[in-house]
Amino acid sequence: MDFFEIVSILIVLAALFSYINHQYIRLPTTIGVMFIALVASLALIALGHITVIGDFRQHARHLMAGIDFNKVLLHGMLAFLLFAGSLHVDLGDLAKEWLPITSMALLGTLLSTFIVGILLWLALPLLHLDIPLLSCLLFGSLISPTDPIAVLGIMKQANTTKSLETQIAGESLFNDGVGVVLFLALLDMLADPGTVTFHQIALLLFREAAGGILFGLVAGIATYQLLKRVDNYQVEVLLTLALAMGGYAGAEAAHVSAPIAVVVAGLFIGNQGRHFAMSKKTEEHLDAFWELIDEILNAILFMLIGLQVLVMPFPSRFLLAGILAIFVTLLARWLCVAGIITSLRPFRRFDPGTITVLTWGGLRGGISVAMALSLPNNPDHNLLLAVTYCVVLFSIFAQGLTMSSVIRITRKTTRQ
Repeated sequence: MDFFEIVSILIVLAALFSYINHQYIRLPTTIGVMFIALVASLALIALGHITVIGDFRQHARHLMAGIDFNKVLLHGMLAFLLFAGSLHVDLGDLAKEWLPITSMALLGTLLSTFIVGILLWLALPLLHLDIPLLSCLLFGSLISPTDPIAVLGIMKQANTTKSLETQIAGESLFNDGVGVVLFLALLDMLADPGTVTFHQIALLLFREAAGGILFGLVAGIATYQLLKRVDNYQVEVLLTLALAMGGYAGAEAAHVSAPIAVVVAGLFIGNQGRHFAMSKKTEEHLDAFWELIDEILNAILFMLIGLQVLVMPFPSRFLLAGILAIFVTLLARWLCVAGIITSLRPFRRFDPGTITVLTWGGLRGGISVAMALSLPNNPDHNLLLAVTYCVVLFSIFAQGLTMSSVIRITRKTTRQ
């Protein structure tokens, strides 16, 4: 099956699932599309013994096996999704919340990686599943970053304060860069123990993060200068598209954090560029273009997550391990959030219920699945993949759908 056929099938399915959700189910688009895809996948698995259904299931499995989810997301869709998300974040709001955002994105991700890894390593033997500590830490690194794509989509629907919304969105935009660097470093350690030290990981984190910020800023300023010199919305939209794609690819080639680079570039254009280099007409077309890109790619991404169950290994013990991992991940998130917010309270004021909302709002999504799929094919591969998928499904369905209710209940509780 060639590239055009695969893309055509995905677009048709995403459109069909979006229509069904809009007309009958009425969940938030991304969650609804994922739900329908998951139900369709489970139905194909359950009815696989029927000849016609079995043949169709084989075709569906073949389609999913032919899609490199890791490459499609981390080296393709992520550039567009992060740029679209950061384009609408107010830099002034972000600057006001820089301390909790930086603390959660850097320190929170590091702490969560080790807490999740160690707790899972201690708990899995209870299910007669023994895997090395390094593999558990690897799982901690891929599940600790909150997914900006899932978070930004849900936060549009949740009725929270501006301060909390900025903290959750800001953290999610930056912590995936930290998580990817940690994941790659631990992957190298797993392949050849002793070749990577914690000192090297710290230097790599600094180089990737600082380099990503600098690269994104330079690319954003260069594009801003071009935008100032032209008043044609077609050309200006094309320039932002080039910035998202070229900036991501260029940052990868320069071995700095591409996610951080494209977020910084998007923030610069969405604020400085929007106010000083664009006409009202250009701004309207730019917003419409990137909102459409965001909606289309989100629908395809979440549909792929739902269909991924067709090729997932799910023995009963793996399912129990997944349920255990859900509790471990939530506990680690709460410990990190509570520790960081409590330590920052002497320096700034936080909204009531911040710890609860930040804990429950730490959604995991496609980035975690993509990293899990890139794990080497060793004895721990299938277990870690299944556990990651369980956490992501719980995060999107349980946490995502109840986010508004948690915020509302938290507000009522804190007022009493």
